[in-house]
Amino acid sequence: MFSSPPSDQNLGTEPRPSSSGKTGGEVVVRVEGVSFTYARQNGASAATEWILEDVSLEVFADDFLGIIGPNGGGKTTLLKIILGLLEPQKGWVRVFGRPPREVRHQIGYVPQHARIDATVTATVLDIVLAGRIARSRWGFRYGKRDHEAARAALEMTGIAPLAHRRIGTLSGGQRQRVLIARALASDPKLLLLDEPTAGIDPYVEQNLTDLLHQLNERLPIVVVSHDIGFVSTHLKRVACLNRRLTVHRVSEITQATMSDFYREHVHMVHHVASCPLGDPGCQHGCQLSTESVMREGHGD
Repeated sequence: MFSSPPSDQNLGTEPRPSSSGKTGGEVVVRVEGVSFTYARQNGASAATEWILEDVSLEVFADDFLGIIGPNGGGKTTLLKIILGLLEPQKGWVRVFGRPPREVRHQIGYVPQHARIDATVTATVLDIVLAGRIARSRWGFRYGKRDHEAARAALEMTGIAPLAHRRIGTLSGGQRQRVLIARALASDPKLLLLDEPTAGIDPYVEQNLTDLLHQLNERLPIVVVSHDIGFVSTHLKRVACLNRRLTVHRVSEITQATMSDFYREHVHMVHHVASCPLGDPGCQHGCQLSTESVMREGHGD
């Protein structure tokens, strides 16, 4: 039996209790006892196969949380539930003390494998302005406040000089910054990113990592990533999700923890300062150690 959601007026303002797996600040997201499965085709009545089962999670106001796990483990599904795009069959979710659908405009989201058609004539500013649609009074007609918010997002992501460039002329890393700027243009209070560094150059990944650290000074961030080295080196907490979820401080992540979670061998690698952590070949003089975790050959 799952508990009922608390009063909407109370959730999201309470200070967090002390716990080794927690950071600080008020609770901005609470997931309680959530179980979810996708509808079966053709009315099949076989036993329920949960994508998520009894998942509970708190995200705090200063959080920089990574979610890792195998393919099909439920990571993207969990983000969509927090966004209010999916409804769990069991349990409940509150974001800023409200049902997710009511506050979706306060959540910035960069989806997995987001694509920008390089053949369109849109400029960088056009793409970022699209993040204002939910807040614009006139739909696709943007006012002064919309343009100010879009330009502020361009400044935050370091691409203001590219505002009038055609999107098709940008590099992969620059386009990823455009997607993040589009999410920031809505003035979010929470940022969710699904595989933000997938498919980009390792050196560009480091620049994006620096950007995320800067943004984390302003708002809580949740990042889904298959790169354990990135998560265990840069983030504050790690949520391990494979249908069920456990949360750890980064310092608690060990080779034994990851091998048990993935049920396969993982390598422990000490990354030198010059190493771009997204490089699975690790050709930068890095040595096996117990300080960082890298799992090879697995995307999401």
